[in-house]
Amino acid sequence: MTRRLRIAMGFDFVCPWCLIGLRQLRQAIAMLRAEAPDVEVECDWLGVQLLPQVPADGLPFHEFYLRRLGGEAALAQRQAMVRAAAEAAGARINFAALHTMPNTADAHRLLQLAAGLGDAAQCDSLLESLLTGYFERGDDLGREATLMAHAVACGYSPQQLAPALRGAAIPYQGSPAAGVPYYTLNGRDIGSGARAAPQLLDAMRAAL
Repeated sequence: MTRRLRIAMGFDFVCPWCLIGLRQLRQAIAMLRAEAPDVEVECDWLGVQLLPQVPADGLPFHEFYLRRLGGEAALAQRQAMVRAAAEAAGARINFAALHTMPNTADAHRLLQLAAGLGDAAQCDSLLESLLTGYFERGDDLGREATLMAHAVACGYSPQQLAPALRGAAIPYQGSPAAGVPYYTLNGRDIGSGARAAPQLLDAMRAAL
C-alpha cells in the first residue's frame, strides 16, 4: 500500500536560508526514498514576499544589508556564516554577484501560476532556476525579461505566464509567515528555519 507524504515549504527568493533549506530538503527526500521506496512524496512551494516595500527597480544589495546589520564587520561575518552553511548543504551563494535586492512579487506569482500549468518536475525546475540564478549569478528577479527567460528555459511559453507579471506595486498575496524557510509535513507545522537533512528526515518519519 502506497503511503503519501505531502511537504509544503514556505520561502522567498531573496532569502539565502531558503536556498540552503531547499538543498537540505532535497537531501532528506532522497534519504527517505532510499529507506522507504513505497512513499509517494509531493512538494508544494509556498511563496512569502518578505520585503513588499522594495521598489520596482530594487535596492542596492550591499547598502541594504549594511544598514540592516550595522556595519562592514557585521556584514562580512554574516556572509561568511551563510556561505559556510550553503557549502555544507551543497549550495553556492556568490555574494560578489549580488548587486540588487529585487522586489519578488512577480517572481512568486510566476511560480504560483507555473505550478498550475506544468508538471511537478517542471515547476521544481523553475524554482531551482530562479534561486540559483539569483544566488549564483545575481539575476535580477524583479525584471520581467529575467523572469520570462527563466520560464522559457524551463519549457513554459511567455503567453502562459504573462498574467503573472503584474508589477511590484501589487504585493504578492502569498502564505503568511513569521519566518522562512518553514515546513509542513502532511499538514503538520514543524516550524521555521533551515533544518539539517537528518532532522528533516526524522520529521518525515514522524509525519508518516
